[in-house]
Amino acid sequence: MRFLKAWIGLFPKNREVNDMAEERIQKILNYMREETYRPMTLKELEEAFGASEPQTFTDFVKTMNDLEEQGLVIRTRADRYGLPEKMNLMKGRVQAHAKGFAFIIPEDDKLDDVFVSPNDLAGAMNGDTVVIRVTHKTTGERPEGTVIRILERAVTKVVGTFNAGRHFGFVIPDDNRINGDIFIPENAEHGAMEGHKVVAEITKYPEGRKNAEGMITQILGHKNDPGIDILSIIYKHDLPLEYPPEVLAEAEAIPGELSEKDYEGRRDLRGETIVTIDGEDSKDLDDAVTVSRLDNGNYKLGVHIADVSYYVTEGSALDAEAYERGTSVYLVDRVIPMIPHRLSNGICSLNPHVDRLTISCEMEINPQGVVVGHEIFPSVIRSTERMTYNNVRKILKREDDEVLERYKDMIPFFDLMAELAGILEKHRQERGAIDFDFTEAKIIVDEQGKPVDVVIRERTVAERLIESFMLAANETVAEHVDKLRLPFIYRVHEEPNSEKLEKFFDFVVNFGYVLHGSPDNVHPRTLQSLLEKAKGQPEEAVISTVMLRSMAKAKYDDKCLGHFGLSTEYYTHFTSPIRRYPDLTVHRLLRKYLFEKKTDQKTQEFWKSKMPEIAKHTSECEQRAVEAERDTDDLKKAEFMQDKVGETFSGVVSGVTNFGLFVELSNTIEGLVHISYLTDDYYHYSEENMALVGERTGHLFRIGDEIEVRVLNVNLDEHAVDFEVVGMKPQKPRQRKSRPTIIQGKTGPQNGGKKRFGDRNGNKSTNSRGGGNRNRNGNRRGGNNHGGSNRSFSNNQGKNE
Repeated sequence: MRFLKAWIGLFPKNREVNDMAEERIQKILNYMREETYRPMTLKELEEAFGASEPQTFTDFVKTMNDLEEQGLVIRTRADRYGLPEKMNLMKGRVQAHAKGFAFIIPEDDKLDDVFVSPNDLAGAMNGDTVVIRVTHKTTGERPEGTVIRILERAVTKVVGTFNAGRHFGFVIPDDNRINGDIFIPENAEHGAMEGHKVVAEITKYPEGRKNAEGMITQILGHKNDPGIDILSIIYKHDLPLEYPPEVLAEAEAIPGELSEKDYEGRRDLRGETIVTIDGEDSKDLDDAVTVSRLDNGNYKLGVHIADVSYYVTEGSALDAEAYERGTSVYLVDRVIPMIPHRLSNGICSLNPHVDRLTISCEMEINPQGVVVGHEIFPSVIRSTERMTYNNVRKILKREDDEVLERYKDMIPFFDLMAELAGILEKHRQERGAIDFDFTEAKIIVDEQGKPVDVVIRERTVAERLIESFMLAANETVAEHVDKLRLPFIYRVHEEPNSEKLEKFFDFVVNFGYVLHGSPDNVHPRTLQSLLEKAKGQPEEAVISTVMLRSMAKAKYDDKCLGHFGLSTEYYTHFTSPIRRYPDLTVHRLLRKYLFEKKTDQKTQEFWKSKMPEIAKHTSECEQRAVEAERDTDDLKKAEFMQDKVGETFSGVVSGVTNFGLFVELSNTIEGLVHISYLTDDYYHYSEENMALVGERTGHLFRIGDEIEVRVLNVNLDEHAVDFEVVGMKPQKPRQRKSRPTIIQGKTGPQNGGKKRFGDRNGNKSTNSRGGGNRNRNGNRRGGNNHGGSNRSFSNNQGKNE
């Protein structure tokens, strides 16, 4: 008998409960991972672990139930327990599609998404955590599966439009990923009338052919009332609007001015020239900068960030609410702040000519752009000027005499800033940072929330200047703490999925580019070199877009995994604690480790246990905010196009699918040309070339092609614009070059299995899921990290890093 008494000694009375539970779990899982293990009954496992005493048996059964609920172990129909991976099962999250099917996103990033047909979802809804049985069908390379168990429901309430019947009603969900209307029985409508936007709580989940059931818990207003459209999106994404009374009370109790005690232990920088540089309408100013030249020819860069952690203290109601929100959310017509306006626009905001508490990162940077020394410390500053991007641009470009006269004494100061920013940018380029310079839009709305214009948001020399300074501070802080080997939170962007990258390598051969090197260990410099070679060429747009879709998604992590897109080993978010909880956490840990010198074992163990959950939660909050921002952008863009039905526009093919083309106009508004509107031929989708190919004519529609379209229809409910083709500009032939362009591959050698992308000196160092094609309702599989943008690792640069 191979059963070992592994359970003996596992329940000593003096051990803490959490430690006991963790040890039980690990022993069970390790036991089941043994090669000789076969699925066993509860009684057999009880004997194996010697859990026959009443108390140990009770604890053992509870642990097994917990493991089963979490999907870490599976109980078969024969009441035998085993590991999912050994039973061809997988745990993951449902990512539903409007057409009824879904993809299961595995918890293990190394595994592929699994396709599940509508008939195999077993009532699972978008966002649910499920266990599936994986199969491999001959219809394609993608694995397919069937949901066998729903572990956790993600959707508990639905926002939608109430459709009233005589004795019952239905709620038509705003989220088209929720398949099927919600049945509202008689007496559960609670005053809702036809056309009302409502919130419905689900009381019964779908079973077989039966719809989910619910009851109306809130009436937002009629769907045509001003502002209800945005309010519906806020409720759809479960974004918090009001602060709890105890949070507001704490905010009110914080003085609006500094006291003598507040200055204690801080370096006084009030005599230095320090400025904030933000957008015209920014109110929460959380970063200020200064630059000077040192006697040795190096530069001193000071990045001073609002010390929000001084006011939002650990364990307070303010802190708990900030954690729940995770991030400020910037919608078209409003901001939903992470912390109350009294703080974000008041005592925490680095307003000009008043004393403010900050945490400073001062860096000495040599003429090659390398940080050769740095210091991180608590400080107090008095911002000299509240500068805007527009005015800084005018100063640097010498564009406006009135602005130049107003700031004439500070012109050399800003010139030195631009000089250093250029050096830092060049340094990033040399080490291989990838620069996706995508166009972003700003939607202008009137007082009623109606869109009146969609304009391009410029990324000028002023934005790039601040971007360079913030990136330098974020890298420096991350490297400092990582070398101390203390628990911390990082912003990571892992290497692209090798299979996706291999397909990309094959794809660019169509345009005459050959990338040397292995997709398994590519250096970002290789990809940036390709972008540089393609710049200005007809294929530039298609290469940029397809490369982007091969990228992983940036996230927060408790491990320093490096940032592939920025080609750096070290990266965190230090610069925006007013609007991002990870930055607030970074400040709190800097205070704990560096200023209070608390690095004892107990402190480290506490933060080590908390950090994975903080990273996971804040990554989810960020994604929620991105989806809400994208929803509001798509809604207002569609609304802007409502009165333009019948008008003709020039656009560029931005996406190609098996059901049609997505065309983006110059103002970033995107619409679908359904394949049924391509009437000059029968078109088939070529996945290899990412193109629609005419069966008879051989005509191609490809990403990057210029095309004339007419607005055919606007559907506000789906946030969708439909186009039809009215003509195409002459196609530039895309033939392979007679002599291919060779892009030399760069790779970083392995170091203990940990992949790195580039060190602080720009040298090669030791050291997935991208967005897929968009469906017609504006959803992207995999998602990106920036509302209104297709950057897979955006929110990592400048003010939006």
